Amino acid sequence: MTVLVTGGSGLVGSHVIRALRQEGTPVRALIRPASRHLVAGPGVEVTEGDVTDEQAWRRAARGVSGIIHSAALIAQRGTRDDFSRVNVGGTRLAVAAARAARVRLVHISSVAVYGRGNAYAAGVGGVDERFRFGPIDGHDYYAHSKRESEQVVWDAVGAGVDAVALRPNVIYGEGDRLFSPRVLAAIRLGIVPQVGRGTNHLSCVYAGNVAAAALLALRTPAAGGLAFNTTDDGPECHTQRGFSDAFADALGIRVRRVRLPYPVARVAVDLWARWLTIRSPGKYPGVGASAVRFLAEENPFVAERARRELGWKPVTSPREAVRRTVTWLLENEKPGM
Repeated sequence: MTVLVTGGSGLVGSHVIRALRQEGTPVRALIRPASRHLVAGPGVEVTEGDVTDEQAWRRAARGVSGIIHSAALIAQRGTRDDFSRVNVGGTRLAVAAARAARVRLVHISSVAVYGRGNAYAAGVGGVDERFRFGPIDGHDYYAHSKRESEQVVWDAVGAGVDAVALRPNVIYGEGDRLFSPRVLAAIRLGIVPQVGRGTNHLSCVYAGNVAAAALLALRTPAAGGLAFNTTDDGPECHTQRGFSDAFADALGIRVRRVRLPYPVARVAVDLWARWLTIRSPGKYPGVGASAVRFLAEENPFVAERARRELGWKPVTSPREAVRRTVTWLLENEKPGM
């Protein structure tokens, strides 16, 4: 039966649609009219509308067998109200749609719910799904909205709705317009900043592997009511240096590294985030020092529950994932970039 997917023009949603189509499962995509061309194709039924529109949800969810809700504001420099309206409000409507259709909802959440600094302070392997949530920076509107969205899901579970939450971290892959293009631009310059020794393992995950987890979460009966970290944490996951090496190899470019001491990098990023806050008060300035922690510190997140209870394992290796990402970026970049 048909699976409803939101955020189909985005990074995770596009990979979810691709995975469903590859196995022959009919897809219905709730999509804004301007993005229709990005998802339309064989096996995909498009319902136009916004995830903040209750009527659009009612049309889209009619007769579906499950819902995968991946639509969200991520790094746009919007206000807290913007993030709340889309991320929290959209999740409320997703829950209502799942309740009305009596189907499972898979909510794409984020490890940001743990609190960024709190999670990295836990150290290697310190954060599984039982980890206690910590404080969130006041300007980290995305993290606030994802934690509030998850609470909406858990309140609904308590009221009898069948739902699962997935918590990926930094996601890359074909369709990535945020993280990977910045890496590509740095590699093309031939000079790559390296924070510290560069041997730390990054907390990132390929979008295709998140999509695989979403399909397993949708279909594993025992997963109902649970959250799952979905972030690469095995021996093959990228180190800081290995990630840039993989990009350089895919591009056929030799790079020179400029090593930055951790304190210098952190101060520089913090100053930049503060400047953005001063220039545009009330808007999301980015994640500041947490970006440096992502680059320079060891991955603290453990995905053992997903492996054990969903049978999840990466369907694409990290190095192959980078190759596919670079290929997509080169095929879709604008002339002159």
